[in-house]
Amino acid sequence: MTPTTVLAAAPLDPDPDEARRLLLRELTGRDYVAAQPTWLDRAADAFWNWLNGIRFGGVEGAPAVALVVLLVVVVVVLVVVLAVYGVPRLNRRSTRGPELFGEGDDRDADRLRRAAAEAAAAGDLVLAVTESFRALARGLVERDVLSTTPGTTARAVGARAGQVFPGLADRLAAAADSFDGVRYLDRPGSEAAWREISALDLELERLAPVAAS
Repeated sequence: MTPTTVLAAAPLDPDPDEARRLLLRELTGRDYVAAQPTWLDRAADAFWNWLNGIRFGGVEGAPAVALVVLLVVVVVVLVVVLAVYGVPRLNRRSTRGPELFGEGDDRDADRLRRAAAEAAAAGDLVLAVTESFRALARGLVERDVLSTTPGTTARAVGARAGQVFPGLADRLAAAADSFDGVRYLDRPGSEAAWREISALDLELERLAPVAAS
């Protein structure tokens, strides 16, 4: 018997007990129960109400949800990039700079040392002195002992390095004078000056700086 049949067979003016019995039968009927929302329907409604209630800054509702999703995507991409490539490291070449005593020169200290030795072997002592002092300066920059700019002079390098290596301050000042002499004053280079600067460069490589420049 369907609810319609029950209602049709019910008296037109039932007493309270009969009305309660008929209502209970109607509410427990198969058609009424099937029309009630399920737990999945209630969960979906609760989820969408939560999304619509999200606030992101001064934005709420659907635009705020889009911003949150975009932020999550960006964070996930960053995590994946860091996991694959690791934390980016500062390029050593960029920290030392291509400029050295007013000239564009991107060679590292080892290449400058080899160039000085080759110049000395070829008898070009002017080039040997200049290249050996450039190697000394570049080595200090690569170790983060000091930094140079396009306007940094050899005398400034010698003075700054002398503050960090006070026991070698006089020799550093003399090496800078040798560089300035052959580079700007047309003085002849000497094997003694080249060997002194090269030895000083190697000695600096073995020493720890006293203080940061």
